[in-house]
Amino acid sequence: MVTTPWKRLTTGLTRTAFGALERVAPGLGSILVTRLWMTPGRGSLPALGIDSGRRYTVPVNGSTVAVEEWGDGPAVFLLHGWGRARRDFDAFIPSLVRAGHRVVALEASAHGDSAPGPSGGRRSTLNEFIDALTAVIDHAGPAYGIIAHSAGGSSAARAVLDGLATERLVLIAPMGNFLDYTAQLRPALGFGSRIDAGFHRLLEQRAGRPLTDFHIAAAVAGRADLPSLMVVHDQTDRRNPYSDGLEIAEAWPGAQLRPTVGLGHIRILRDQAVVETVAAFMKD
Repeated sequence: MVTTPWKRLTTGLTRTAFGALERVAPGLGSILVTRLWMTPGRGSLPALGIDSGRRYTVPVNGSTVAVEEWGDGPAVFLLHGWGRARRDFDAFIPSLVRAGHRVVALEASAHGDSAPGPSGGRRSTLNEFIDALTAVIDHAGPAYGIIAHSAGGSSAARAVLDGLATERLVLIAPMGNFLDYTAQLRPALGFGSRIDAGFHRLLEQRAGRPLTDFHIAAAVAGRADLPSLMVVHDQTDRRNPYSDGLEIAEAWPGAQLRPTVGLGHIRILRDQAVVETVAAFMKD
């Protein structure tokens, strides 16, 4: 069972309201659900006290995203998850720098220190993750490697499938089929098929592409022109199930799968064995 942030919104009043909108104003209901979906929470692991890096901003989509980098050498880019921030990767930075890399951590639009993007306010989309990663690599690349977590992992994988160049890619607790996640809102908020159809239509308009493009394993089918991939996923992850990472690893030619047990969705980012495994993959 996947535990989602939408459970905090599941109250009798919420379900009653969306049930009424389903009957009398499904268009409005679709807009409200879309805004909820596009508004990430705020979260970041505590800073580990590593030395500050070189900080700057990169323009993207008429706004800017925050970037911090350390070290010298082939560049490895770090992309956080939905509602998270670059501090989540603090544990990786010393090991990657010691391995001879320039480490570049960025924050997607409306996350961390980055300014709002095209969606405005605190809202964002996976496309804005892709745009931020692409713009930062254009500015500070080329990319030797990309390490990305959760929704950031799905965004990085989709960017690579779209042609973003890197030699190595690490996905930590990636999302699998995007539509499996949007489907969780319908029972959580209590709306029906009319709001659901409008919600998915609005998301596709925002993305400018079919939502099925974010089913990473399916999108990999038949591709041979892909970088080396490592998937690290915890078997007890309650946010993004282990089966998502397994599916991607099995579909991606030559991928390595590194399962963990008992670290969950977030603590996996602070596990030293995970850090060293990823650093070794980038150095190999």
